Amino acid sequence: MEKDILELLENDSRISAGQIADMLGKGVEEVEECISKLEKDNVICAYSTLINWDNTEREYVTALIEVKVTPQRDQGFDKIAQRIQNFEEVKAVYLMSGAYDLTVIMEGKNIKEISSFISAKLSTLDSVLSTATHFVLKKYKDHGVILEQEKKGDERMIVSP
Repeated sequence: MEKDILELLENDSRISAGQIADMLGKGVEEVEECISKLEKDNVICAYSTLINWDNTEREYVTALIEVKVTPQRDQGFDKIAQRIQNFEEVKAVYLMSGAYDLTVIMEGKNIKEISSFISAKLSTLDSVLSTATHFVLKKYKDHGVILEQEKKGDERMIVSP
């Protein structure tokens, strides 16, 4: 039941315990207890809304920053990842396989703000060896949701006399 509840909440965090109970054929109290346990165990970490900011007036830039670091003795990559995640500008930090060790996702008002963060805060950390920054130019799909629906024209065949 936990897996089913998690999948339903992941697809729509606004779904009520009553709706989940109906869908799973369970009691509302049973579902509420399960959700409460999942929250307590930090399986459910937060509830959020996916917003297509491109359809608003908000000006911002998203950057994916690849970071090569020197792992710390007895702590591996965890210590440097924790330092990076504590920056307010950072939205996500992932340990990666490949040429770079960490991927940092951040948002800023403009490219200058992001480059300032990288040069003043990120690259000055002791363990950081190098960075490579990629800017998101356009989002097509985010968290499984297609953000820009394909505009379909008139698909009828042209018939001329």
